Amino acid sequence: MRDYKWLHEYCLNRFGSAAALESRLPQPNSGDELRAIADDRYLSLISLRIFRAGLKHSLVDAKWPAFEEVFFRFDPEKLVLMGGEHIERLMQDARIIRHLGKLKSVPRNAQFVRDVAKEKESFGNLIADWPVTDIVGLWRYLAKHGTQLGGLSAPRLLRMAGKDTFIPSNDVVAALKAQKVVDKVPSSQRDQAAVQSVFNQWHSESGRPMSQLSAMLAFTVNH
Repeated sequence: MRDYKWLHEYCLNRFGSAAALESRLPQPNSGDELRAIADDRYLSLISLRIFRAGLKHSLVDAKWPAFEEVFFRFDPEKLVLMGGEHIERLMQDARIIRHLGKLKSVPRNAQFVRDVAKEKESFGNLIADWPVTDIVGLWRYLAKHGTQLGGLSAPRLLRMAGKDTFIPSNDVVAALKAQKVVDKVPSSQRDQAAVQSVFNQWHSESGRPMSQLSAMLAFTVNH
C-alpha cells in the first residue's frame, strides 16, 4: 500500500489546491461533542439509520417528525416498555414507514442504549471513548449488541453522529482493491483488520481524521 504522501498529492492534483481539497473533507465531532449528545438523540440516530437502509433518505427524513412523535421522542426509558400491541398499532399508522422488522428494532435498541448508559453513564461515553485506531471494533460491537446494525449500518451511523470513522463505501473498497489491501468488501475480521491497519498508518503519517482519509481515498476513483 502506498503511503499518505501519494494520496495527498493525488487529491491535490485532482482539486487544484489545498483549499479546494479541504473544503470537501468532513470534520468529525470532538469527544466532548459526542458526549454531549443525549441518549434519546443517539437512539433517534440509530433508528433513522435503520429506516434509511434500502430506502431513499429524503423519504425517511420527511417522515421523521412523525417517528419522533409515535416513539416518545426516542426516550429509551419509555421505549423499553413498548410491547407488541403498540407495534401492531403502529403498523396501521400511515404517517410512518410500516416495516415490522424495523419497527421492532426500536424498543430493542432502546434496551441496548439503556444498558450501555447504565454501564458507561451515557451512550455518548461509549462512542466518544472508543479509539479510532480500532474503529472496526466499534462497528462489531454495535452490530453484536444492537439490532439491525450490521454491514454498513454501524459505520454510517457513526458518521451521522460525528464519530470519526472510515466507511467501506463502493468507492473506498474499489480504491482499496486497486492498492491490493483487500480483494472484496471487508466483511471478515481479517479484512477489516487489514483496512484498519492501512488507515492507522495514514492517520499516523498525516494526523488527519479517519473520515477525511476515507473521503480522500474515495476521490481516487470514479471521476
